Amino acid sequence: MSNSERRRYIRPESLNLLDYIVVDEQGVQGEYSMGRTLNISVGGILMETHVPLQAGQQVMITLGLEDELVDVMGRIAHCKPYPDGMFHNGIEFFHASVEDRRVINRYVEAFHQQFPEAEKKKGDGLSFLARK
Repeated sequence: MSNSERRRYIRPESLNLLDYIVVDEQGVQGEYSMGRTLNISVGGILMETHVPLQAGQQVMITLGLEDELVDVMGRIAHCKPYPDGMFHNGIEFFHASVEDRRVINRYVEAFHQQFPEAEKKKGDGLSFLARK
């Protein structure tokens, strides 16, 4: 991996609608809103939102991938404001059902098949997806 690239997984650029709920430390559901993905990997997404999210916050996300809905739990890794008033939030997945992990895996693998020249990074294995 280069010094400027810290991602563990290849992230296909992907615009998919999603909704999310911020969850506090006690598991209480808070703010509900919508956003979209800018890219996706087996380990997380880059999510565009209208409001900033704080690093460390947990979010429950329902993500539309092609004709399927996927539910995942994630943690905000970083948030960056953009001049257009939008925010790019890096989300690291930490929980999803076995079936939802399979859907994410199929989606990312389809990208790799469509774009075989995309270099797979070390650690691009499917460790998040293999957890049961």
